[in-house]
Amino acid sequence: MTPLEDGFSPAREAETTCETQDGARGVAEFELKLGERAAAERDTRWPRITVVTAVYNGEEYLEATIRSVVNQGYPNLEYVVVDDGSTDGTLEIIRKYEREVSSWFSQTNQGLYAALNAGFARSTGEIMGWLNASDLLQVNGLFTVGSIFGVLGDVEWITGRPTKISATGMTIDVLPIPRWSRGRFLAGANKYIQQESTFWRRSLWERAGGRLSTEYRAEGDFELWVRFFRHARLHSVNALIGGYRLHDHALSASNMERYNRNCDEIAAREVESLHGAGKRR
Repeated sequence: MTPLEDGFSPAREAETTCETQDGARGVAEFELKLGERAAAERDTRWPRITVVTAVYNGEEYLEATIRSVVNQGYPNLEYVVVDDGSTDGTLEIIRKYEREVSSWFSQTNQGLYAALNAGFARSTGEIMGWLNASDLLQVNGLFTVGSIFGVLGDVEWITGRPTKISATGMTIDVLPIPRWSRGRFLAGANKYIQQESTFWRRSLWERAGGRLSTEYRAEGDFELWVRFFRHARLHSVNALIGGYRLHDHALSASNMERYNRNCDEIAAREVESLHGAGKRR
């Protein structure tokens, strides 16, 4: 049993400070923010973490999502926001925070996973993860992630305690820590790896193909986990990292029967490929 699976709770403190000047406005305020960002990006004591948020018509929850990331205070963060052709007030919200995110861009509507691929393709972080435009990072979640990957070089991907968040933004459920194995996952046990709480090394992402499948509407994370399991063990962390917001428009929640059926088909194909590989030996 690894320290992570035995209830490891990483340190959640960082020696970072931000100075503010009362009355600073306009160019001076903008230069101050740029200086703070540059200083943070030079802080290599923490591994660089890339978080991508892809959004399509997400004005209802997007601001809370962005704030949950930029308010982490993590000193080596790359936050990329991808607008997938929104027609509501999404762009106004992004522009409101454009000085606090690392980069953002718009593209024609191509779907969630194509937008995430575009964001990751422009990213540079050693550690990677994404946060959908209605979900939230837990307080100090990125410090937990940075602490683990910064110290444990043999850990390639992690997931925290699954947490559920109400439509109003309150954490309403913290679930037990699952124990993962590739066999159990493909067999359907502990099927739901909470994407909001899952982060990985770029080296694993590249070995697993370096992209999310765009074949699926909501099951792309499950398909990615199947590929990750080919290369590395998943470690559970006894800490809160991210949370899934319960609301009526969530992709996976909108048709759980279809979601489960597609995930089962993905797992079955992987198992079949393993049996075929065994026969060829």
